[in-house]
Amino acid sequence: MAKVWEGGFANGTDEGARPVKTDLISPNAEGTVLDLGAGHGHSIRYFDRTKVTRYVAVEPNPLMHPFLREAAESAGFHESDGSILILTCGAEDSVSILSALENQQVDTIISVLTLCSVPNPEKTVHNLVRDVLKSGGNFLFYEHVLSPREDVAWWQRFWAPLWQVAFDGCRMDRPSHLFFDRLQVDVEGTKSSPWKEARLWGKPEEPEEHLFWHQVGRFVKK
Repeated sequence: MAKVWEGGFANGTDEGARPVKTDLISPNAEGTVLDLGAGHGHSIRYFDRTKVTRYVAVEPNPLMHPFLREAAESAGFHESDGSILILTCGAEDSVSILSALENQQVDTIISVLTLCSVPNPEKTVHNLVRDVLKSGGNFLFYEHVLSPREDVAWWQRFWAPLWQVAFDGCRMDRPSHLFFDRLQVDVEGTKSSPWKEARLWGKPEEPEEHLFWHQVGRFVKK
């Protein structure tokens, strides 16, 4: 998958989402940023460096790491001063993430086209929000998700098993945006929504019948 990404797929995918990611990430990413499935570090392109102090990249594929380091270095994040940390665990491993952060929670979590391939994504979101994200922190995501149109969803479910094999576990039929909307977290023995702000929107001018239908979200923890 690293070779496919390197061969131009990554840059093309990033370019196609540039306006959305600029509006989502640039004004909202701050402090310590945890980037799930960081890939080649494309999220760094959208950081306001005066607001982002540390970049923590979760990327289990070590073949991606040289590209990550190069992108980070060019933006002024350096392993020598601790302003970048690359983790080889998956996004689902919140215990290892917290351990690497010395149990310090983060200000921002970013997920760009990542939840489609994470094992048990709903539990992953739950644990990251409960354990890793600070109160007042932002969870920002841009994901392709299951279409609300039944005819499109039928084709997504049809192709999903083949796509998953070809693209490193990516599922085109996950309702990832709904994981945030319906999330409940246990606080002092009572389960409730962890959000004090929630905004969900679509990719501008994307046709309804698109097989890769995208949703964008900014959710702020109480």
